[in-house]
Amino acid sequence: MTEPHPIPERTKIPVPLTPEQSAVKAVRFGSWYFAEHMFRQMRNWLVSIAAYSIGSPLAYLFAMGIGLASLVNSSTSNQFSGVSYQTFIAPALVASTALMSAAGDFMFPVMAGFRWRRIYYGPHASPLVPEQIAKGHIISTFIRILLPTAVYYLIVVLFQAAPSPWGWLSVLTASLAAMSFGLPLMAWVATLKTDAGQFAMVQRFIVTPLFLFSGTFFPLSQLPVFLQWIGWISPLWHATELGRVLSFGYPEAAWLTVVHLVYLLALAGFGWRLSQRIYAKRLAE
Repeated sequence: MTEPHPIPERTKIPVPLTPEQSAVKAVRFGSWYFAEHMFRQMRNWLVSIAAYSIGSPLAYLFAMGIGLASLVNSSTSNQFSGVSYQTFIAPALVASTALMSAAGDFMFPVMAGFRWRRIYYGPHASPLVPEQIAKGHIISTFIRILLPTAVYYLIVVLFQAAPSPWGWLSVLTASLAAMSFGLPLMAWVATLKTDAGQFAMVQRFIVTPLFLFSGTFFPLSQLPVFLQWIGWISPLWHATELGRVLSFGYPEAAWLTVVHLVYLLALAGFGWRLSQRIYAKRLAE
């Protein structure tokens, strides 16, 4: 008489959530669900993101920090707060990397969400509300900017251009500057109904002047007075000054450091609230 074969244990089939349970999870984690969706979208152009976020500023670091610096350092003394030209411009390049990434990520994907691919409208048909869709986009973009900026900062450290142990905090101030510039931009893009070349205008007449006239390659005080106002209102200049204080102890009054931080936080907070209100209005149409 043979032994009976044991009955294999059945694989448990996950029980689908009820509509009420799905709604509860959407209320609690909806922003992160949409952020996950955006991350999966980013995988399609991961190489391009790395090349644009790290390769391009690395080229600037080689060209300006090594090539031009060999001329500048030999012809000036104590012109840049007693540090080498490479050390002087490194915090500015870290901040400009984050800000330029924000310029792209808060324009093209937002237009894709509302018009080109309409990726916002599928999640909007689920229990997710417009504010969660906006938050999910912001969360994913913030992390997408933070990580390459941190990698770029490590490259700056390898170039011995960030001597202070507090220099790593410039990654956070650079990412904050990206949000303070990108979130108001995101709110504006969310109002656009047509694509008439506005993004090229933003790149040429806003992003490029900010990059050139925000004290990136020389102190802002070297500019004529009638151009210095561009730096005063530019998040890039405020983040650059904070980065220099953190990276090599740039001499600056404490109250001015507080002004830089408050200005960036105020702009980011304003853009956060405005973008959520516009998303709610646009998706309700």
